[in-house]
Amino acid sequence: MGSRIVERLASVQARVAQACARAGRPVESVTLVAVSKLKPAALIREAYAAGQRDFGENYAQELRDKAAELADLEGLRWHAIGPLQTNKVKYVAKVAHAFHALERLEVARELSKRREGATPLPCYVEVNVGGESTKSGLEPSALPEFVAQVRALPGLQLVGLMSLPPPTDDTARARGYFQALRELARHHGLPQLSMGTTHDFELAIEAGATHVRVGTAIFGERD
Repeated sequence: MGSRIVERLASVQARVAQACARAGRPVESVTLVAVSKLKPAALIREAYAAGQRDFGENYAQELRDKAAELADLEGLRWHAIGPLQTNKVKYVAKVAHAFHALERLEVARELSKRREGATPLPCYVEVNVGGESTKSGLEPSALPEFVAQVRALPGLQLVGLMSLPPPTDDTARARGYFQALRELARHHGLPQLSMGTTHDFELAIEAGATHVRVGTAIFGERD
């Protein structure tokens, strides 16, 4: 199992590098976040030993538990990438290097309160670029007011936008979603873009992603 993680990670890193080359970007301009949700800490240790440092978790309590279990791994950075309830904010505020799914003001206020006096928490506003009723994220029209409100809060640093567009095999359509997010980020003066998963991270990089969230291609299918 161990060698498969190392192999898969190397394969994804190579694909990231190739996508950067196609886009004329330095490979350092993209952070690969290995999505380790529902995977045992032992596999995170293997990926860490192979050089991976950024890991993404969807569930706040799982993030809390893994952060405690892997506290000995120096330089490991946790990215909270799933929706957050206010009663779970304390776990993310305590251990996360960044939060990628900000979409509610009450969550922003609670995070702000719990990070007061600490290093500001980098946050990405989640945007529903596909207009799907089943997906979380703000409508693009709600962004100006929300961005202004979050920017006024201490303890948070608004750095970018995040989106999980509808899955599609239509390359042009996928590119369209990523480009739409890029333009929204540019309009609001936000330099970072968290977009692209196992299915489409290369297209996301070509469209300007600064962070790609890749799980299955590194850790295999989830049970």
